[in-house]
Amino acid sequence: MMEQQFFAQINDQNIVTDVHVVTKVFMETHPERYTGTWIETYIEDGKTYAGIGYTWNGTDFVAPVIEPS
Repeated sequence: MMEQQFFAQINDQNIVTDVHVVTKVFMETHPERYTGTWIETYIEDGKTYAGIGYTWNGTDFVAPVIEPS
């Protein structure tokens, strides 16, 4: 059984626009389905799991700051 992997798609401003559970091998086999920039994200390993609206800073994903109303 193949281990699950998680990938976040970022736009030109490094903002996460989508997150998929997919293996890197599948992504490489079907590049037409995974256009743009995809970065692996982790649920464990001390990294921040990406969510839509998060920012990629080149090392990790950063949650958006929510201003109190």
